[in-house]
Amino acid sequence: MNIALIAHDRKKDDLIQFVIAYLPIFKEHALFATGTTGKLIAEATGLDIHRFRSGPLGGDQQIGAMVAENRLDLIIFFRDPLTAQPHEPDVSALLRLSDVYKVPLATNMGTAEVLLRGLSEDHLDWRLNKNPDGGGGA
Repeated sequence: MNIALIAHDRKKDDLIQFVIAYLPIFKEHALFATGTTGKLIAEATGLDIHRFRSGPLGGDQQIGAMVAENRLDLIIFFRDPLTAQPHEPDVSALLRLSDVYKVPLATNMGTAEVLLRGLSEDHLDWRLNKNPDGGGGA
């Protein structure tokens, strides 16, 4: 499956620790990330990660394009809800696209853990039967 990893600045360390904790699962999937987040995770884990631009420079939109093209199966986006983001419209668009195309999205560690455990137990296999007009079919 194709998994996107995104984190706002104050949440990057949390995401790195999360990926380290679930490294055996992440190793089995194709990973995509916004620029700095992807660089930091790759350095900490040795994982091969396709990196887009940083979020404020269009990375969130690039990941959103993958969602719209039905090429992404799961998004883990550790957001910082207490800090205003200059690219908030891009973030909102990404969240909306994940709903439109039925792409599971976790915005915090608790939800990310549930989704990753579900992924490891094949509960997200319905994503393998993607419909081009609006996400997975089930």
